[in-house]
Amino acid sequence: MSTALLTDHYELTMLRASLLAGTAHRRSVFELFPRRLPAGRRYGVVAGVQRALDALELFCFDEPELAFLADRQVVDERTLEHLAEWRFRGDIWGYPEGEVYFPSSPLMVVEASFAEAVLLETLLLSILNHDSAIASAGSRMTWAAGDRPCIEMGTRRTHEESAVASARAAYLTGFSATSNLEAGRRHGIPTAGTSAHSFTLVHDSERDAFTAQVNALGAGTTLLVDTYDITEAVRLGVEIAGPDLGAVRIDSGDLGLLAHQVRAQLDALGAQSTRIVVTSDLDEHAISALAAAPVDGYGVGTSLVTGSGHPTCGFVYKLVSRADSDGEMVDVAKASVDKVSVGGRKFALRRRDVHGVAEAEVIGIGSPPENDGDDRTLLVPLVRDGEVVGREVLADSRARHRAARDELPLQARQMSRGEPVIPTLLLGAGH
Repeated sequence: MSTALLTDHYELTMLRASLLAGTAHRRSVFELFPRRLPAGRRYGVVAGVQRALDALELFCFDEPELAFLADRQVVDERTLEHLAEWRFRGDIWGYPEGEVYFPSSPLMVVEASFAEAVLLETLLLSILNHDSAIASAGSRMTWAAGDRPCIEMGTRRTHEESAVASARAAYLTGFSATSNLEAGRRHGIPTAGTSAHSFTLVHDSERDAFTAQVNALGAGTTLLVDTYDITEAVRLGVEIAGPDLGAVRIDSGDLGLLAHQVRAQLDALGAQSTRIVVTSDLDEHAISALAAAPVDGYGVGTSLVTGSGHPTCGFVYKLVSRADSDGEMVDVAKASVDKVSVGGRKFALRRRDVHGVAEAEVIGIGSPPENDGDDRTLLVPLVRDGEVVGREVLADSRARHRAARDELPLQARQMSRGEPVIPTLLLGAGH
């Protein structure tokens, strides 16, 4: 299925006008970047790169797309003919998936003709803005959880396709599993799930419900114990499943207090190995507050798939360089007071100290400064001459995120609102 119409109307009208003006084929460099981090966040996480590459490979105007554009008179006949032959033949560099980012980080650099590059704006922004928002929230959650696993459970709180993308972004940042089966099928993510309150309520008694679940799924299952009385449910669960009951899940109430009470009860019943999993509108702050509680895992839904208060990253896609009438590349930039961008094609480095701890995001125009051995290059080739060259498996992106996050100063772990944990240093041409 073509992805060409997953875009804004004005991308096509700009193409139409530039073809008429003779500027459509000018060599151009666009950059996708954040002007700032979401308020209070100390770092962001890049996600959606591989999904964007998938979408780019399907970006073409076949008969159904051309017929729609003609019927709506979005473009003229000349532009339709151009689109029928349209293919992206340019180059793209970018931060690889799982990398962390900061204000002004050039997350994608797209070099092609204006006619090619301008059409990718909406597609790239929609994918990276969404997935990076989920990953940025998920990273904070898994850091707060420490060694305790987090399960993504947000499918019912977002659009069905966003749910699959969210599960992928969450797994990238260290979540151990998802409840979403389609995410498991597409991306190989482990899936998990047992029962809801309705399963208990459809039976004549809680005993009947627990018996049915244990008979079907074995003693290692997770029993939901807060439908009626938690203390009685825990007692019943251990009676029916035995001391090898896998876990109990608490989905309401004062989770910290209840976890202590349930842990004491389980231990007294001889179920010392039975784990306690908590759910109920958790976010990174709630997870952090439960650090001292005897909790063995977290199920996270609504807050994760909505970016924990920041459902988008505010990425923009701007033209920073283009060929003039003589074919020479010139720097260009928007100059409005509150939305300033910096012209010129950028390089990006992560400056680190002698211990490997990140000190600054170094972004500049022209040649990078001489590497002192501690700088790490951030931009990698993703597309060359229209062919995707930056493919990687999700496991590699997941490992990269862990390494990039561990490279940050300790202050990055703080859940309180703050400024970016490292500064962005903007270097001019020739520096």
